Amino acid sequence: MKLDTIWKAACIALLTYSVIGGLLMPVPALDILNETIRNLYFHVPMWFTMLALLTVSMVSSIRYLAKGELRMDHWTEASVHVSLQFGVLGLITGSLWAKFTWGDFWPPDPKLNAAAIAMLLYLTYPILRSTIQDEVLKARISSVLAIFAYPVYIALVFILPRMYASLHPGNGGNPGFNAYDLNSNMRLVFYPAVFGFILLGWWMTSHRAKMASLSKRMEELELSDTFLESKK
Repeated sequence: MKLDTIWKAACIALLTYSVIGGLLMPVPALDILNETIRNLYFHVPMWFTMLALLTVSMVSSIRYLAKGELRMDHWTEASVHVSLQFGVLGLITGSLWAKFTWGDFWPPDPKLNAAAIAMLLYLTYPILRSTIQDEVLKARISSVLAIFAYPVYIALVFILPRMYASLHPGNGGNPGFNAYDLNSNMRLVFYPAVFGFILLGWWMTSHRAKMASLSKRMEELELSDTFLESKK
């Protein structure tokens, strides 16, 4: 069996298990959170997946600038695009969770606001690419943006919110989930969900990158055929 088939099968199996287990397996009975704690299996893995894909975008950007391989630019574009999709899902699931637990879809919380700013930062990536026609210049400038946006994203989402009072667990002095409610039953679902969604993000990214490379190749062949026809 090919490695490609193995990890895709693992992705499907992990996500199937995570969805079923996330909805049916017992969770701790906590005040305020109650059954909404099941959202942990879906909300948090979205941000882990976004982080993983943005790491891919940074690495592929560095490789493009170092070697000039257009394939690496395709990977950067694909990983940023897919990561934004997971980021939007992270914001939506977080907003719904906030409504049930904190009474507002968007409470004045530092981590929520920082995450939104980080999302807006990466939204400039596709906007920038759409404004540049030259393929090489587009790839170079967008690669530089992807590299410098990455540490800013880390600071906004994982560092700055911990310096201020926050409703989120593990921020502003609040205990993290591990400290009081991520029991053994939840770990049995949470970790498979994280790996499952990361594999899904990788699957979507690789498919988009391969399609971009194939489209570019077909475009080059069409130009070549047109050139040969003009010489006849």
